[in-house]
Amino acid sequence: MGDSYTERASRLDGAKAWTLSVEPGTVHPVLPDGCMDLLWSGERLLVAGPDTHTAPATGGNWAGIRFAPGAAPALLGVPAHELRDLRVPLAALWPGAPVRRLTERVAEAADPAAALEDIALDRAARTGPPDPVMRAVATHLEAGGSVAEAARSAGLGPRQLHRRSLTAFGYGPKTLARVLRLQRALALVRSGLPYADAALAAGCADQAHLARDMRDLAGTTLTAYFGRP
Repeated sequence: MGDSYTERASRLDGAKAWTLSVEPGTVHPVLPDGCMDLLWSGERLLVAGPDTHTAPATGGNWAGIRFAPGAAPALLGVPAHELRDLRVPLAALWPGAPVRRLTERVAEAADPAAALEDIALDRAARTGPPDPVMRAVATHLEAGGSVAEAARSAGLGPRQLHRRSLTAFGYGPKTLARVLRLQRALALVRSGLPYADAALAAGCADQAHLARDMRDLAGTTLTAYFGRP
């Protein structure tokens, strides 16, 4: 049957609510996307930090809220770089008793993704907003703008931008730009564009450039990735 993935726009600004069903005994590759997620594994609440390589989702039913790049640190109360390439229990970040109550709530919910969304909305109402400068940087890079242009627009020097990017995104702006460019290219391939055309439209120099990014960030090839069921 293969894996089943659905997503929708969340009521939390810029976020996505999603569900993923993975066949037992298999893993689903989750590619870097510049985002952090609040996850439900079917048994416990987890936080997925920003990835620099593909992370496997094991067999079972998953649900999550994917926060926009730079939005999660203020909501979760932890700098993004502390969670880079990690999946950690929410109880490691928030007090245990509230997390146990939230876990029970999600476990009993008919729609775990909606329950996670409620948790995120409630938390957002009680915490400060994301760093607006870094959200603007992320928006600029998502649109294909350069790191230098993003720095100038934000009024930040290279060192300032790098330091604040670690807190907001988990890695430097050049890595974020590369991750977002790969995601743009993959979306264009899914829409039907040939690899070479998708590479150029996404901002790569050529198809070989896209192939290198795919190998370095996803650990696979375009053909192998799109040949999956």
